[in-house]
Amino acid sequence: MHDAWFSELVMLQFAQGPARKVASSFEALECLDQEWPEWARGCSWRAACRACRDALEGWRGAHDARRAFVKAAERAGLAIVREPVRPRKGAPAFRLPQGGPQKLSLSSAG
Repeated sequence: MHDAWFSELVMLQFAQGPARKVASSFEALECLDQEWPEWARGCSWRAACRACRDALEGWRGAHDARRAFVKAAERAGLAIVREPVRPRKGAPAFRLPQGGPQKLSLSSAG
């Protein structure tokens, strides 16, 4: 099982407490399970749970899970604030070597 990170952070404002930032299918599933209002656990909530579990298992992509999660939040009447996800500290990043791209030579010397 691997987490599927969203391309765009979803920030939800529940009736009580601070805003909840959700950046992956695991965090979305955790939010749906532990913080979702009981009265809002209908068809869209079940679809979001299923999409997030499927993304964790590799059957669906993070985009599908995020879309289902946002739809469930909209149906529940939760305020949604969208902002781009910033790379996590320590996350691998592609960087060109100093001096720019290098030309590779396939010929052997000698």
